[in-house]
Amino acid sequence: MSEPSNPAALQPAGAPDASGERPVLLDARGVCKWFEVGGRRIDVLKGVDLQVRQGDMIAVIGRSGSGKSTLLHLLGALDTPSAGSIAYHARPLADRSDDEVAAFRNQTIGFVFQFHHLLPELTALENVLMPALIARKRRSEVVGPAQKLLERVGLGHRLDHHPGELSGGEQQRVALARALVMQPEIVFADEPTGNLDGHTAEEMHTLMEELNRETGTSFVIVSHNRELADRMDRVLQMGEGQVMPAEAV
Repeated sequence: MSEPSNPAALQPAGAPDASGERPVLLDARGVCKWFEVGGRRIDVLKGVDLQVRQGDMIAVIGRSGSGKSTLLHLLGALDTPSAGSIAYHARPLADRSDDEVAAFRNQTIGFVFQFHHLLPELTALENVLMPALIARKRRSEVVGPAQKLLERVGLGHRLDHHPGELSGGEQQRVALARALVMQPEIVFADEPTGNLDGHTAEEMHTLMEELNRETGTSFVIVSHNRELADRMDRVLQMGEGQVMPAEAV
């Protein structure tokens, strides 16, 4: 595998195993999620099975209320399943302490949401640095890579601008750089282009596809745009709290 062209590139996808397949990064088995409301159980997810291999580019589509966001929150260790297991590199999240899960989430997983959740009082560069500073990395160690990430997403000239001085598409690019600054193995994106116009959404999807190819980072993206979703390696259809069979693109 050639060296990635991105100077801030993340770790490339693992080499194929003896079967020619890339290593399994995430393995979810029988994942269920339910809530008790007024003494009645509401089932949101009903036994989801899903594997994500290193370097995968996966789209998750489905109607509102089909469980897409809930699934991403569980896979990303933001919540715990009511039943079933979620394992990374064959080690279940349930086997880790709360502190271990928090550290794992910070170091291994990146998130991009529909609403960028940038801190308005911080500059673009400072927002990108936040996950690294939370992990107690020295600013001097990470400011260079953070700047290069912002340059890679086309915002090298906006380092000192605050979110209020950026367009919606630029804010999402900052959020994407922030998701990548800890060199995660996988990025979960929940409707990352939902608030963007068609042209800007296309640019954002193209950027994520390029970063996937350059870095080997896996992406699992919830999208309402079927045309953009169909460009990915796999499209998973959510319905009635379950994942339908994947279809090859």
